[in-house]
Amino acid sequence: MPGPTTTYTQARAALASLCDEVVSSREHVIIRRRGREDVALIAATELRGLLETAHLTASPVNARRLQSALRDAKAGRRMSRLTTKQLRTLFAAPVVRRIPLKRGA
Repeated sequence: MPGPTTTYTQARAALASLCDEVVSSREHVIIRRRGREDVALIAATELRGLLETAHLTASPVNARRLQSALRDAKAGRRMSRLTTKQLRTLFAAPVVRRIPLKRGA
C-alpha cells in the first residue's frame, strides 16, 4: 500500500497540517526527497501497532497461536474462562516466584 506522496518541500511548508491529517486519517504519507531515499510520515500510535505486531509474530509458534485465535474469534468460538494455573499449563508459561525483599538490610 503505497499511500499518498508529497515532496519534501511541500511537506516542510505544510508540516503541521500534514501531521494532523496523518493522525486523523491513520494513513501514512510518503515524502519524496530528490536524490535521497524517501521517508514515511506515520502516526506514532500506528507505528507502535506495527512494531507490536512484528514483535508478536516474530516467533513462528506465537504467530500460529495468534492466527488460530483469530480464526476462532471470527468463527464465534471462544475459550471458556480459565484459571491462571490452567492458562500456564495451556501455554507452558513458567511459574514466577516472588522473592520478598529484606527491609533495612
